[in-house]
Amino acid sequence: MPPASFPVDMVSGVPVVAAPEEIDITNAAGLRAALREAAGHGNGTLVVNMSQTRFCDSAGLHALVRAHQRAQAEGGEVRLVISGTHVRRVLAVTGIDRMIPHSPALEQALTHPPAPSPSVLPGRSAAWLD
Repeated sequence: MPPASFPVDMVSGVPVVAAPEEIDITNAAGLRAALREAAGHGNGTLVVNMSQTRFCDSAGLHALVRAHQRAQAEGGEVRLVISGTHVRRVLAVTGIDRMIPHSPALEQALTHPPAPSPSVLPGRSAAWLD
C-alpha cells in the first residue's frame, strides 16, 4: 500500500483534512501533522473527512481526540465525516462518538453543525486519552 497522505483543502472557508483508507500507527503522525496545519487556517472549525476510511486504530483515535481537545481549548471545533460502519463502531465502542461531533456526509459537517457534545466522556476524565 502506498504511503498515506492527508491533503488539506479549504471548503467554504473551512479546512478539510482528507483521511486515507487506513489510519494506524504507521501514519498517525502524518494525521497529527495535517490536523495541526489545518487548525492554523479557517475560522476555528476543522473537518476530518473520514468517508473513505475503513480502519482506524488507537493511534489514529488518539490523534483525533488530541486535535479535538486543542480545538476546544482555542474556542474551535473538530467535526468528523464518517460513513463507514466499522469506523463508526470503533468510535461508539470507545465513546469518542459522544465527544467529537460527526456527520455521515461532508456537506452536513460543513453546513449543519452537530449538537454540542460533552468534552469528557461520562464517568471518565480526559486523562485516559493522554
